[in-house]
Amino acid sequence: MNILALETATNICSVAVVNEEKVLGKINLNIDRAHSSKLASAIKNLMELLSLDFEDLSAVAVSKGPGSYTGLRIGLSTAKGICYSNDIPLIGVETLQGMAANFQQFSESGKKFVSYPMIDARRMEVYTAAFDQNAQRKEDTKALIIEEDTFSDVDKDTDIYLYGDGAEKAISKITRKNVFLIKGIFPDATGIGLVAIDKFKLNQFEDVAYFEPFYLKEYKAGKPKSLLQNG
Repeated sequence: MNILALETATNICSVAVVNEEKVLGKINLNIDRAHSSKLASAIKNLMELLSLDFEDLSAVAVSKGPGSYTGLRIGLSTAKGICYSNDIPLIGVETLQGMAANFQQFSESGKKFVSYPMIDARRMEVYTAAFDQNAQRKEDTKALIIEEDTFSDVDKDTDIYLYGDGAEKAISKITRKNVFLIKGIFPDATGIGLVAIDKFKLNQFEDVAYFEPFYLKEYKAGKPKSLLQNG
């Protein structure tokens, strides 16, 4: 089983190939607004590096959000194109779930905690969800406005770990003592691939024709600058 995983929900354009045993290879590009010009070439370069053809793939997994509207659509359209062309299934993975799977790889085994991957949603708002030490979801994804007493409903003896591009501003606001910032964990195709392996075994595939990103919030296009300048 070889699964091509794509992560384009944020500025990071990430591509990986995983199987049941390991991550075969990965390319990460942290270049703002580069998904449309870099994603296809990153896939091509990684496949060539691993001496794989698309016919060697069992499925394509894609980060489905929440995140950047444009980035999500680019990732999904690319994934759909590969699935259509090669008659292989599509697997959708929530961005935050992929981040939690990444964090689980590096967390201390056996220790109980709650982790909150966070995607910056501007100002003091983040997209987040709670996961346990096994990267199992404890609550639904939501848009959360960070306050001083955020996480006051979590048992006071439970350690809380925050990570992602929204975590640093969150920890600067929260007054609770046992909340810890973990640096270096961001949306990454490896996590998408790790979650996708389990979904593949359970035949949890998406309808390629109708599958859409999970935006969480409805997209609202801004007015052109010329209209704003003219009142």
